[in-house]
Amino acid sequence: MTAMTWPDHLLSLDEFERLPEDDSRRYELQEGVLHVTPKAASLHQRVVKRLASLLDQQLDERWEAMLDVEVVLTASYPPTLRVPDVVVASTDLIDQNPNRLHAQDVVLAVEVISPGSSRMDRVYKLFEYAKAGIPFYWVVELGDSVSVTAMRLGGETYDVVFDGGGEMILEQPFPLTLDLPSLARRGPAP
Repeated sequence: MTAMTWPDHLLSLDEFERLPEDDSRRYELQEGVLHVTPKAASLHQRVVKRLASLLDQQLDERWEAMLDVEVVLTASYPPTLRVPDVVVASTDLIDQNPNRLHAQDVVLAVEVISPGSSRMDRVYKLFEYAKAGIPFYWVVELGDSVSVTAMRLGGETYDVVFDGGGEMILEQPFPLTLDLPSLARRGPAP
């Protein structure tokens, strides 16, 4: 087994891009600092996949939900690059097949809380996504049931527009109705 040599300095986007390919973990940059986290567990993956599918069913053809896309929040040194669980961006942009998106390309970013990610998703990413100008941010909590805190950018911070479980009905960023408990169940999406 060969040990990976880890950087001993803040990384640029070019240096981040040159890291060895490794699909066994998730890699992000926070102000040039490399953050490595384990891949998500099975239920997390199911919820993410079903959420993206349900979003795509209700979005018009101008928008598309994507999984695990790199999003550059700050390109200048030291950069911040995140990989939200789900993003919604324009279909025209996705058709151009970019290697990564930039914050201004993303209408909605979604993070599903995993063990060990609560502070990162609820505090750091909340601040970073707002500062980068991403208009909508959802945090999905897996517990006894699925709940969502849906937020809309108001100035420099997010305002909560929905916080709960059951059925989530929103008019922005798109008219949506989501049966949140169904996200964790196996089977066809409702």
